[in-house]
Amino acid sequence: MKFEDQRKRMVENQIAARGIKNPELLAAFLKVPRHLFVPEEYRNYSYQDHPLGIGQGQTISQPYIVAMTLDLLCLSKEDIVLEIGTGSGYQTALIAEMVKEVYTVERIPELLMNARIILKGMNYDNIHFRVGDGTKGWEKAYPPCSKFNKIAVSAAAPHVPESLILQLAEGGKLVIPAGNRMFQELLLVEKQGDQIIKKSYGGCTFVPLIGEEGWKND
Repeated sequence: MKFEDQRKRMVENQIAARGIKNPELLAAFLKVPRHLFVPEEYRNYSYQDHPLGIGQGQTISQPYIVAMTLDLLCLSKEDIVLEIGTGSGYQTALIAEMVKEVYTVERIPELLMNARIILKGMNYDNIHFRVGDGTKGWEKAYPPCSKFNKIAVSAAAPHVPESLILQLAEGGKLVIPAGNRMFQELLLVEKQGDQIIKKSYGGCTFVPLIGEEGWKND
C-alpha cells in the first residue's frame, strides 16, 4: 500500500474515528508525510498506531496522541506557538501547517539538525529552531519572543515548569504530560488572569523532559 493511502487510513481509523473532528487538524495530518520523519529501518511502520524510535533514546509519538495534543490546543492561523521537544520534527510540521509561527526547542543537537534539514526541505519558513533546555522555554533565544498563545510539550515533566507558565500569554493554552518517569497524565493548562487552570485528559507515557525545571539527566 502506498504511503499516501496508509496516511489516509491512519487519519480515518486512528484519529477521526477516536473523536478528533477539527477539519484543519485532519487536513494537516493528511498532508504531512509522517514517513519522512521516521528512520529508514522503521519506515514501513510509519502509519501504524504506536510510537517509533528515532535514535538518541527518543521517539516519534503515536499519531493519535499528537492529534489529541494539538486538538486540545485549539490552534489558529494567528497563533504564535512554542514547542518543547522538536524530536523528529513531525509535530513541528503539523503545527506549522496551522499557525503563524512555531518556535521549537530541542535538547539533543543531532535530532534538531536532522529535523531542521527535513523541515527546510519541505519549505517551511515559519519555524524557528533552538538547541537548549526545553524546561526554560524560549528564554534568551533568537529571534526574541516572550509570550506564546499556545505551548506544546512533547516530553514528560514531574510538574509544569514555571518558566513555561510565565511564557504563556493571557488566555493561552499549554499541553504537557506530567507525572513520574513511568506514567503521566496529559494536562491542559490554561492561563486566565491570575488563575492557572489544569485539567487531565487521561494517562499517557512519554520520554522524560530533561532540564533545570524537569528531570535530571542521570
